[in-house]
Amino acid sequence: MKEEKPLILISNDDGYHAKGLRSLVKMLADVAHIIVCAPEAGRSGFAGAFSVAEPLRLKRRKDIETAAVWSCSGTPVDCIKLAFSELLDGRKPHLVLSGINHGGNAAVNVHYSGTMGAVIEGCLKHVPAVGFSLCDESEEADFSPLRPVIRAIVRRVLTDGLPTDVCLNVNFPPTKQLKGIKVCRMNRGCWVNECEKKLHPRGFDYYWITGHFQSEEPDAADTDLWALNNGFVAVTPTRIDVTDYPSMERLQWMESSWWEASSPAGEE
Repeated sequence: MKEEKPLILISNDDGYHAKGLRSLVKMLADVAHIIVCAPEAGRSGFAGAFSVAEPLRLKRRKDIETAAVWSCSGTPVDCIKLAFSELLDGRKPHLVLSGINHGGNAAVNVHYSGTMGAVIEGCLKHVPAVGFSLCDESEEADFSPLRPVIRAIVRRVLTDGLPTDVCLNVNFPPTKQLKGIKVCRMNRGCWVNECEKKLHPRGFDYYWITGHFQSEEPDAADTDLWALNNGFVAVTPTRIDVTDYPSMERLQWMESSWWEASSPAGEE
C-alpha cells in the first residue's frame, strides 16, 4: 500500500503572496501534503499577537503547486489558530512551518517576529515547528541556495520530531555559498535609536519606529549572529517555557518572608 504523505501547515508574516512562502511550498511540494494559511498582507513585528477586537476573514486563493492556499485578515498567530479550527478537518499536521521570511529573525528579534509567532503557536499546539528566515529583505530575494538545507531539516524533523516545547529558529545568511550549519544560542543585544521624530505638514509631531540592533557580545563565536556573519546557517532551538529555573532557587527567600512581609507588624 502506498504510504500517505505527511501533512504540513505553512504560514508566514510577509503575506500569502510573498516569494519566500511560495518558494518554501515549491521546495517541499513533493515531500508532503501542504496547506497554506497566511496573512492577506504583511504582518511583520506582530510576534504572538492575535485578534480579539475584530472578526477574522478567510479567503481561498490560487493554489501553489498542489498546496491549497488561504489568506487570513489577521496575524500570523490567527492564521495558525484558524487553520487548526477551520482548514485541517480535525487532522493534526505533522509539522508547522513559517517563512521563508524576507529578513533575519536572529538574536532578540525572535521576540518581535511574526514569523516565529506562527512557529511558537504551532509548538504550543504540540506540533513540531520550524521558522525559516533569509537575511535579505528584498521582495525578489534568491531563495534557491536554501533548498537543500530546508529539505534536509524538514525531512529530519518529520522523522525524529523535536523535544517537547522546543521549536527551531533557522536563519540563513545572504550568500549563495553557505559554509555549513551551526547550532547556536541567541545573541544578546538590544535595539537602539528606535524612534525617529518627524514634523507633519499640519504642525504636529509623528514618529517612525526604526533603529538598529546593537550586539552586546560581537565577538562571541557561539551565537546566531556570529554564525550568520561568517556565512553559516544559524539554527537556534527555542523553548516555549521561558522560566529561569536558577532564579527560582535564588528567590526562595520570597516564600519564607511572605508572612512577615504581609503582616501589619512587619510593615514599616
